[in-house]
Amino acid sequence: MSTSLKVAVIGAGVSGLLAGRELLSEGHQVVIYEKMDRPGGTWIYDPRVDSDPLGFDPDREVVHGSLYKSLRTNLPRPAMGFSDYPLEDRVNGDARIFPGHEEVLKFLEDFASDFGLGELIRFGSEVVRVDTAGEGEWVVESRSTSRAGKEVELFDAVVVCNGHHTEPRLPNLPGIEKWPGKQIHSHNYRVPEPFRDQVVVMIGSGPSAYDISREIATVAKEVHLSSRTPGIEVAKFKNHDNMWQHSKINYVDEDGTVAFEDGFSIQADTIFHCTGYKFHFPFLKTKGIVSVEDNRVGPLYKHVFPPQLAPRLSFIGLPQKAIIFRMLELQAKWVAKTLSGKVILPSKEEMMADVEEHYRHMEELGIPTHHTHSLNPLKFEYLDWLADQVGSPLEDRIKEIYTTFINYFISNQDGFRDKWELPSQQLHM
Repeated sequence: MSTSLKVAVIGAGVSGLLAGRELLSEGHQVVIYEKMDRPGGTWIYDPRVDSDPLGFDPDREVVHGSLYKSLRTNLPRPAMGFSDYPLEDRVNGDARIFPGHEEVLKFLEDFASDFGLGELIRFGSEVVRVDTAGEGEWVVESRSTSRAGKEVELFDAVVVCNGHHTEPRLPNLPGIEKWPGKQIHSHNYRVPEPFRDQVVVMIGSGPSAYDISREIATVAKEVHLSSRTPGIEVAKFKNHDNMWQHSKINYVDEDGTVAFEDGFSIQADTIFHCTGYKFHFPFLKTKGIVSVEDNRVGPLYKHVFPPQLAPRLSFIGLPQKAIIFRMLELQAKWVAKTLSGKVILPSKEEMMADVEEHYRHMEELGIPTHHTHSLNPLKFEYLDWLADQVGSPLEDRIKEIYTTFINYFISNQDGFRDKWELPSQQLHM
């Protein structure tokens, strides 16, 4: 006989919606807290930006979303859906294989509607405190975004799904305190026009840096990308007259100079940080049991359960560089089945030993702490492990599509979204 619990889910983005559905299907009582007025989380485009473009000011006006206006998916449609709810079967105006963010948001809104998740969501409710409240209970304190006062409610379990694209992560650049130019983090980028005729230095080598640099180059005078990747080729970009690739920044100077370790230096108007985000859980009180150090959330068994508080506290959506939507679905199934008693976790000691082994393995390979939750994009061990726990295997077709695309992207980055085609043998049947 399965156990039915009262469960709080923090956030109604992709992770929160999947958690809500899976918890509901396991017979749990579910409340989803969402501070915005609609589901979708990071897929909701907001033209507003933070009052502080770098995110340093703790009292700044924070805008949750980080979408830029032109954003399209990094993965093709077949890799963006769920096991029983594929995006490739649902075209809502944008039939491209790498659709725009509006298409994904409509997909998520339809998902929420079709599974009755709207009835579970408390819109306009921001969680300000999650704390233990005695043996086996959690207190969730929330405040309304539209009226005064706070509400407190007790739950048997809490699932944290608040996303991680709101709190900017910034590098420490020698001399930046005196550098006179402008700075911005990609969290606060929406359109290229503010960078017209500027010389822009962009730090980063991920998907955002790739997209934004090329978009800004259509209006900027020059765009210089800086990457800390070892052995990066320093050169002018092919097919781009005003774009250059550089190594890591060596220092910046008060006269406006940005000097790179490759020996080049330029006079720049703006330093643009595409440097990722910090995991941030300001509402979570665990008496130090769970902490965030150099972007490592831990200790967490398989990136989800803190051994000392499992299974009544869990996190969905921390790992990166994977078939993210399918990973989130598998994590949600694992959490829901664990809470219902259908899946049994190892002992606390065994889970801690697994976490410590993961940390030791990273150290042996020289992997920095801040990459704790980064998966190998060309391997499926983690997803297969989750799938085995819940009895829901990831289809070979999706793996093949994902692998085919990643290998193509590695050697064909420019314009990949409009050039790559789904191989005929992998078309949806």
